[in-house]
Amino acid sequence: MIASTMQEYPLTITAIMRHGAAVYGDSECVTNTGAGFRRATFREVTANAERLAAALVKLGVRSGDRVATFCWNHQEHLEAYLAVPSMGAVLHTLNIRLFPEQLSHIVNHAEDKIVIVDDNLIPLLARSLADLGGVEKFIVVGDGDAAVLGDRVLRYSEIVAAEEPGFDWPELDERSAATMCYTSGTTGNPKGVVYSHRSSYLHSMAVLSATLMGITEADRVLTIVPMFHVNAWGLPYGAFLSGATLHMPGPFMTPDQLTRFVAAEKSTLASAVPTIWNAILNYGAGADIDLSSLRAGTSGGAAIPESLLKAFDEQYGLRIVQGWGMTETSPLGGMAVPPAEVEQGTPEDLQWRLRSGRVAAGVEMRIVDALGEVLPWDGESVGEIEVRGPWITGSYFRDDAPEKFDNGWLRTGDIGTIDGRGFFQITDRAKDVIKSGGEWISSVELENHLMGHPAVAEAAVIGIPDDRWDERPLAFVVVRAGAAVSAPELAEFLAAKVAKWQVPENWTFVEEIPKTTVGKFDKKPLRARYKDDELKVERLR
Repeated sequence: MIASTMQEYPLTITAIMRHGAAVYGDSECVTNTGAGFRRATFREVTANAERLAAALVKLGVRSGDRVATFCWNHQEHLEAYLAVPSMGAVLHTLNIRLFPEQLSHIVNHAEDKIVIVDDNLIPLLARSLADLGGVEKFIVVGDGDAAVLGDRVLRYSEIVAAEEPGFDWPELDERSAATMCYTSGTTGNPKGVVYSHRSSYLHSMAVLSATLMGITEADRVLTIVPMFHVNAWGLPYGAFLSGATLHMPGPFMTPDQLTRFVAAEKSTLASAVPTIWNAILNYGAGADIDLSSLRAGTSGGAAIPESLLKAFDEQYGLRIVQGWGMTETSPLGGMAVPPAEVEQGTPEDLQWRLRSGRVAAGVEMRIVDALGEVLPWDGESVGEIEVRGPWITGSYFRDDAPEKFDNGWLRTGDIGTIDGRGFFQITDRAKDVIKSGGEWISSVELENHLMGHPAVAEAAVIGIPDDRWDERPLAFVVVRAGAAVSAPELAEFLAAKVAKWQVPENWTFVEEIPKTTVGKFDKKPLRARYKDDELKVERLR
């Protein structure tokens, strides 16, 4: 056996930070203040990260300790992204949309020692305060009232200003913990995923590849996806590696503020969940918005309807590409970038972008049937998608959950197909698929077709018991403001797009579809409302 002559160079977030500060020191983090924009260069952000690390050491933070953030996307959050992992501690991003009992469970389960919190989010955090006795200090970003947090309060600006730059960063094992995030907890308590320095570094490199997002120094990336949601899809670290300027919206997440940001700062790439893209499209119907600087958009977190992609294509010339991932996959597992021979702007291009993704380099994927047999990549065989790779979790934090793993593969819970070129199509979640008369009905497919109807704002489909067919679909529909549509009209609309036996007989019209903390349709409340007989259901014959 011949030994490699390569150096042992640890892949760490410290290395990402140093590269960004040294090579792209003039690139910027631009934060929306509501009244304007404040700027800091990567060089300045790194100096503040050094000050923050020094302050945290004085507060007793040691290697492996968890430092949580309860923040919007802004400069200070980026500084914590760099400082906490680079000093050997573990950054724990807290989802601000969690229910109080979920939040307290996560903070206590992770044993967070410090929580960095935005002043305007203190009322949300305060709902869990009585259960957060293990938190030693709350570091508040901003000058707002923090009296409810008691005598554990420090001010971010003050502790950072009290220190000098030039922190002596420790040499870290690339396999040590860097950051952690909990799943959205759609069933039971959320589960913790701990990312290593190595996994974060490799994932960041993948984000920059042309087969995924292709981010370069020329880009100005509007990071709409929250930094508390799976490391903002890897964009903050990817920007420091590539020199791309980061555009941070702060708490100003409304369509008017986001489109103003794009127009004022000439964003070139924007990443958001479908609900945000839909809100921007609806806002643009009644306002003059300028998205011309955007070279592309990316979407993830849930399937994006064809009507939404087509509308942005036709109305704004904005090409949105869909991606797939999970908390457990860091998150990027694939992007639906069409094959090289497909001409952009064609109907064929649109159909390729409707795929869930194409397997990313660094990720292995397979599909298995109910008996665990591996199925072929033929675009037709349907099974559960399983993945493995250097940024895929192999376990959960303090939770064995053996049912989630299959001999080294992560069971995603997504049902779908993979074709011979590595394009995969998720047809449903395992828990949401509707089994009717021995055949599967994809709730996702029905939902996407329904949301393609001009009168439909949102739609969700669940399975309900049926004496003859075991299960049949029940469609929940939110009608667009000022529009009108009936259940028979929607059934006729669907019948032209899916097999007739898949068309729901059961319909109900609601004011809104509940969402999970990451913007996906939450079907648990819908099932509960049906079970509790709270709905007015129209049954078509």
